[in-house]
Amino acid sequence: MQFKDYYEILGVKPDASDADIKRAYRKLARKYHPDVSKESGAEDKIKEVNEAYEALKDAERRREYDQLRAGGYRAGDDFRPPPNWQGRQGNGGFEEADFSDFFESLFGRGAGGARGGRSGPRRGSDLQARITIDLASAFKGARERITLRDPVQGERTLEVKIPAGIEPGRQIRLSGQGNPGIAGGPAGDLLLEVGVREDPRFKLDGQNINVVVPITPWEAALGATVKVPTLAGEVELRIPAGSNTGSKLRLRGRGWPGKVSGDQIVVLEIHTPRAETDAQKRFYETMASSFDFKPRG
Repeated sequence: MQFKDYYEILGVKPDASDADIKRAYRKLARKYHPDVSKESGAEDKIKEVNEAYEALKDAERRREYDQLRAGGYRAGDDFRPPPNWQGRQGNGGFEEADFSDFFESLFGRGAGGARGGRSGPRRGSDLQARITIDLASAFKGARERITLRDPVQGERTLEVKIPAGIEPGRQIRLSGQGNPGIAGGPAGDLLLEVGVREDPRFKLDGQNINVVVPITPWEAALGATVKVPTLAGEVELRIPAGSNTGSKLRLRGRGWPGKVSGDQIVVLEIHTPRAETDAQKRFYETMASSFDFKPRG
């Protein structure tokens, strides 16, 4: 079945007052009344309007609907009630009311009019949110503050502990931080997706971390010990003699943390200094005449 946006049907905003909803309903009910409207499909439209008003005029029913809608559903989306959604049971007194399968899946058959029987306390629906952090925070772990805005609870701020080594796109489940329960039931959970911003130096590649490290021509030719950055701080790395731009060196265990930590892959990049003085130019000329080196064959 498809999700119905009852606010959209009535032409009101999700934060509309009860009076606004009633006013919109009356206007549409007059417009599509069978004795007044000559529009094609008016009969189906008035049924839809009646159903929307039946869902939103009741404070608790509207609250339940808002919890579902806050999960990101939009009109026309494929919909099945969440596993924890039990709906209302029993007869609400309007057994002949012609409501859709969508309405009855949420509130039970005959939920219109008088209050239907209740299934007892029900767990609140889950909420979904996303936070984006930098690569270093994802590597080391961090505490981040997020602000949630939803039509059920309004605006609230939470402090969230991000575990070290979280993978980009993973979700953190925050128990009890979802929508409130119904009739005394427990609150749902908050499912927080963690996005990670790209870092200008470090590139995550699975469990490995790639970083480009600049070196001098003499360090490449003669070998050297240099300091290279890692997300955990600087470490020393031995550059073997005869290295070239693009040569790769591996720092084992310095990659992304996990049950088995990845490695950091250091990609060397030779930076050649400009010859700005006569002595420097003579040095390059001497070097050119000292080597029988033809890199282009």
